[in-house]
Amino acid sequence: MSGQYRKVLLVGGNGMLARKVASEAPAEYKITAVDLPAFDMTDNNQVCSFVDAMQPEVIINCAAYTNVDGCEAEQELANRVNGIAVGYLAGAAKKVDATLVHISTDYVFDGEKTAPYVESDETNPQSVYGHSKLLGEHAILASELKKYFIIRTSWLYGSGGNNFVETILRLARERDELRIVADQVGTPTYTSDLAEAVFSLLRTSTNSKSPDFGHYGIYHFSNQGQCSWHDFACEIIRQGRHAGLPLKVSELWPITTDDYPLPAKRPAYSVFDKTKYLSATGSTIPAWQESLQAYFLMRDK
Repeated sequence: MSGQYRKVLLVGGNGMLARKVASEAPAEYKITAVDLPAFDMTDNNQVCSFVDAMQPEVIINCAAYTNVDGCEAEQELANRVNGIAVGYLAGAAKKVDATLVHISTDYVFDGEKTAPYVESDETNPQSVYGHSKLLGEHAILASELKKYFIIRTSWLYGSGGNNFVETILRLARERDELRIVADQVGTPTYTSDLAEAVFSLLRTSTNSKSPDFGHYGIYHFSNQGQCSWHDFACEIIRQGRHAGLPLKVSELWPITTDDYPLPAKRPAYSVFDKTKYLSATGSTIPAWQESLQAYFLMRDK
């Protein structure tokens, strides 16, 4: 600890999740947020020199190339940002004895299961994005860093970024009917809840320099419950109308993935089992509908 604070380097500080992490950080965390162009995580020399100078207790990596379809066309860039650069952060964390928190994704799985994914399930990404994010996970493990949390999440939305909720609301104001994929099932995750999960996991390692203390490792986190994208859209429209938004749409038609082809393959099923997280932290997780309501309340402010 640095006096009364835990010094935190927050990478990808301009992003949707990072801004929520910074705004919801408990008082004992002193956040230094960095992002492009001033901080380039793909430059190993810069990463090492910055971390060595700052000497953070915690590094939280929210930076990623998240354009799933864009990754298909830019595989080298995706691998560099989502994979190789994560190894640079892990190496730098190891040198200064910092804890690394890294955000990963449901796309590391193939989506063929019919029961919620646990952390030990075999990975089998079906897209460049999924492969690149798994490369990042492997880079952390290869670094031999002991103090890390890899948090896999899904269907992330929140304020200050492109997300499915705002896309649906925009389209619902413009169109009479929408066609939404109904054969992909997962769970939405509100950035506020994921930010809270980051600090809940970090608390398990507070005041410890020993890698044997704390519940380090891989975790799954999303809100509770499951739905299809069509279900999610229907609930967005319902809550949007309840919030008094002027929505034009009158019909939401369910369609198949084949009806809406995209460059990158999406997992057909990516529901997470959160037992490990709940056991480690003693926390509770809101249902996805409840968190969507919280998002609408925040949106009105």
